[in-house]
Amino acid sequence: MALKIAVAGKGGTGKTTLTGMIIRYLVSNKLGRILAVDADTNSNLNEVLGIEVKETIGGTREKMKNDVPVGMTRESFVEYKIQESVNESDGYDLLVMGTPEGQGCYCAANTMCKRYIDVLLDNYDYIVMDNEAGMEHMSRLLTKDLDYFFVISDPSRRGLMTIKRIKDLAVDLKLNIKNFIVIVNRVRGEIDNATKEFLKEHGITPDIYIQEDEKISEFDMLGKPTYAIPEDSKSLIAMNSLLNKIFRANN
Repeated sequence: MALKIAVAGKGGTGKTTLTGMIIRYLVSNKLGRILAVDADTNSNLNEVLGIEVKETIGGTREKMKNDVPVGMTRESFVEYKIQESVNESDGYDLLVMGTPEGQGCYCAANTMCKRYIDVLLDNYDYIVMDNEAGMEHMSRLLTKDLDYFFVISDPSRRGLMTIKRIKDLAVDLKLNIKNFIVIVNRVRGEIDNATKEFLKEHGITPDIYIQEDEKISEFDMLGKPTYAIPEDSKSLIAMNSLLNKIFRANN
């Protein structure tokens, strides 16, 4: 059974960049076969990883309407096309949900994504899922059964309240999440006392604070994949330290 990891949180806090660092850690330490899943309709995990995506599940949803070959069931067609959507890279595979090309909600694409992840579980040792900002993915139950749920915020009050709402919603939806990992990212200097009191008041206990990283800003500005960021990156050092604790305990 694959170990399932999901990442979510407030938009613009480095969520997808940190997802890339989790994938990099698993690959670098040769911990097993990895399936990365971009479950954000505003897909950009491939840009962080530095690979090109040609097929998405959202595109398959659209093709399902008119392109099913004669003599082939819709279910068989969907499975075949989603298999085509698995993008192979060095040390991991990437499955992108994407968006439909036409009008309509994303519910069918989400359902197909979850169904196929379940089918793929036996082929991988780790599933790493980058989710939409906020909590929409949770209401669709894409993150129903997880071993680790990384919730990302910046130090802003709005971001920290997003952490609390995500945790509360997980309880309300009775999601099976074994471990919550709370990361406060893009910190500048020391956390002030008012923020510490706010965290305490709302029962939020961050597992790690990560300082603002100028190398990430530089890579973003130049359009470089942050997956390839140098080893002396503040964010990468902090994430590797956290992941060492998690996966050494897991193994």
